[in-house]
Amino acid sequence: MTKVIGVRFRTAGKIYYFSPGRLKVRSGDHVIVETARGIEYGYVVMGVKEVEDEKVVQPLKPVIRLATPQDDQQSETNREKEKEAFRICLEKIRKHGLEMKLIDAEYTFDNNKVLFYFTADGRIDFRELVKDLASVFKTRIELRQIGVRDETKILGGIGICGRELCCHTHQSEFLPVSIKMAKEQNLSLNPAKISGVCGRLMCCLKHEQETYEELNSRLPGIGDIVTARDGVKGEVNSVNVLRQTVKVIVTLENEEKEIQEYKVDELRFKPRRKKEKNNKNKHGNQNIQPNTQAEEKELKELEALERKEGKSKLNDK
Repeated sequence: MTKVIGVRFRTAGKIYYFSPGRLKVRSGDHVIVETARGIEYGYVVMGVKEVEDEKVVQPLKPVIRLATPQDDQQSETNREKEKEAFRICLEKIRKHGLEMKLIDAEYTFDNNKVLFYFTADGRIDFRELVKDLASVFKTRIELRQIGVRDETKILGGIGICGRELCCHTHQSEFLPVSIKMAKEQNLSLNPAKISGVCGRLMCCLKHEQETYEELNSRLPGIGDIVTARDGVKGEVNSVNVLRQTVKVIVTLENEEKEIQEYKVDELRFKPRRKKEKNNKNKHGNQNIQPNTQAEEKELKELEALERKEGKSKLNDK
């Protein structure tokens, strides 16, 4: 086991491990540490804790010191300088006529480097821009092209749930999301309804996936024959995953058919396994299809973009 602390360098950023050494470091403290980018000012989100050796990336760097009031002031000064750097970079981008959208500017704590994050549709030749910026700031310049998910993580926003975006508030890393999850959760396959602010599949599909898998495992499939407690048999017409209710087509004494609703625990049927791959004509949510060919094409493009996006470009400490 290795004794570590967890440090973040930006809101909802990746948590990095450092060795506290003999320092008494607590959650909520600010610390000065050495990273691949140089000396940095970080926020402790996890106090001293022992973790398994294989979870620690070696070599584990030590905390240099607890942040002093001077360090705190330096960090505040850097935040102000970043606003000016952002404004200057915008002007230079316009001057060079580059098709790129500037998202953020960031100084390293020791002012050894200024990083500019941007998005663009394709590759950008920004060599002349870098030279121009270096002549202004007199330090190392790095321009980093990021994806739309990283852009949304930096800028933040409000999701369709009415809350601040998960990626901007607490989610350290992006989660793998797929159309299959939307099907499992019985959602409309309209791309506009299952896409987040970033235009990619909503991360909350992943948050809720395990719950839906568990709930679906308790329900019969569409078309299954079930038996109620009163002995009535019928064919499953539809299911409500969250309410855990089942609508069953039953045959009355006069041979007429009607739909009756039961709670799932009032029915007997062959249970499905949690990880079972449901047959398309046996499970209601698998019958959900895109409404139009245009939607189907858009869904395929969404999945392709998910695979292409890859890992966050913000994590490089």
